[in-house]
Amino acid sequence: MEAHEKGFFTEENSVDVVTGRNVNAKNERLKQVMEVITRKLHEAVKEIEPTQDEWMQAILFLTRTGHMCNDWRQEFILLSDVTGVSMLVDAINNRKPSGASESTVLGPFHVADAPQLPMGANICLDQKGEDMAISGLILDTAGKPIAGAVLDVWQANDEGFYDVQQKGIQPDFNLRGVFRTGADGRYWFRAVKPKFYPIPDDGPVGQLLGALGRHPYRPAHLHFIIKADGFDTLVTHIFDPDDPYINSDAVFGVKESLLAEFRRVDDPARSKELGFDGWFWDVEYDFVLSREKEAAA
Repeated sequence: MEAHEKGFFTEENSVDVVTGRNVNAKNERLKQVMEVITRKLHEAVKEIEPTQDEWMQAILFLTRTGHMCNDWRQEFILLSDVTGVSMLVDAINNRKPSGASESTVLGPFHVADAPQLPMGANICLDQKGEDMAISGLILDTAGKPIAGAVLDVWQANDEGFYDVQQKGIQPDFNLRGVFRTGADGRYWFRAVKPKFYPIPDDGPVGQLLGALGRHPYRPAHLHFIIKADGFDTLVTHIFDPDDPYINSDAVFGVKESLLAEFRRVDDPARSKELGFDGWFWDVEYDFVLSREKEAAA
């Protein structure tokens, strides 16, 4: 009797033998997931044909990745990010109807209890950086303004750091704020022009990027979480299209539809209206929310 007929493990029947052991799994979803993962992993091993030493190096890499994780840093999420898996999961879970704004990754620096501010407030608390005004409309897919939409906004400063990364240097809640639209669906606030910054690259994921000849930088962006009753929550960014890393985001978060125009404005009268001392950046960007259970295109 052949080994495969007895259910013994061979190179040829490895997937069938391993997945066959899972027939009594109590969770059907887990069983399905493990069948796919086992099949793809075995396919990769058979194609790559790693040496014993190479496989040990892979295991040690994952071990170092786990050791790097703590209460404020998740190196496995970073690994998911730089391999494009985070953005793929986001895309699968955020398929939108035609015309709705696209989502992107949340990022690690959101703070849940940012202060609610009056429309037009300046979220920059330390007066450092190049002044910027951001405005636009929150619309539904029919083009109608959404009243009562809540925008949770945050960004890095002009040096590429978030406030939580510079405790004691930046004020708490610097460059963060929550705004609510009125009947016209319009939002606007003041800030400073953000800068590109590196993802944490002092661990195994950063070493992997270096070995692959890749940089760790994310292009300049502003974060938004937008919520409104009856609508799907939108988690997204807007990006500076002129950023040097706009075409090579380390975590693949850039989408063409999320590129905004950052216009330099040198208008003393307008600057005075906004409370700025000189020229400033002006950004206009409309967001379109999909209604709950609205079919994706």
